[in-house]
Amino acid sequence: MRIGIFAKTFVRPTLKETLDAVTRHGIDCVQFNFTCVGMPSLPDRIDLAVADRIREQMEASQISMAAVSGTFNMAHPNPAVRRDGLKRLRELASNCRRLGTSVVTLCTGTRDPENMWRRHPDNSSPQAWRDMLATMDEAVKTAEETKVTLAFEPEVSNIVDSARKSRALLDEVRSPRLKVVMDAANLFHTGALPRMRPVLDEAFELLHNDIVLAHAKDLNRDGEAGHEAAGQGVLDYDHYLALLRRIGYDGPLILHGLTEIQVDACIAFLHGKLDRRQEAKSC
Repeated sequence: MRIGIFAKTFVRPTLKETLDAVTRHGIDCVQFNFTCVGMPSLPDRIDLAVADRIREQMEASQISMAAVSGTFNMAHPNPAVRRDGLKRLRELASNCRRLGTSVVTLCTGTRDPENMWRRHPDNSSPQAWRDMLATMDEAVKTAEETKVTLAFEPEVSNIVDSARKSRALLDEVRSPRLKVVMDAANLFHTGALPRMRPVLDEAFELLHNDIVLAHAKDLNRDGEAGHEAAGQGVLDYDHYLALLRRIGYDGPLILHGLTEIQVDACIAFLHGKLDRRQEAKSC
């Protein structure tokens, strides 16, 4: 495994300056976001010249694009908002090859009309699931046509808020174009923290064949709390990394939920964990 980062962690006037900041920390892999070129995360239109420029500058900096963010509220109570998100997703997916990536990250959304990262009491309703599923079905059609992989992230504030619901969604959609982003800090509902290892074990048991990307951040309590920098909370990173190794995951660990001044400490923390596990394996 290698360490990557959300490119938007570094706020700079130009993409080149952003990428220079990434490389100064010894990182060669990012999850990209169009905010890095002064556009919305999910643009309405992407000029071919802009996509080419992004790829060329990434290549010149020797940075790979592990994924690009395509998140929108897939369960928004207003159907027009969902349709607009799908339209923008198609535009993004159609440009992925030109950008130099094949993975688009998603969230499954919430009934909260203002904030797609905020839990809503109607998230567990059958209608919310049906709306999200219908949106996901359309998104997968786009993925199949454009030959990209969509990777959604289970998290406690969204419709798909557990490993079990993730498994249910994968089984209902039944497409090789739909996969999972594993972020261990997002799996703990209120009261679940004392069961940390069983919760992580279940997640990997249910989803191990479908994990295409792993995030690295932390939490300081259960519930909607996975917003800490890696190593600054209570997540059992030894167990998390052991589970990733056990399933043969060799992709990037993407840092996020951190400020720029925390980057070096988080990299050192992850390197320490990874190196220690490698040494133990060699003994």
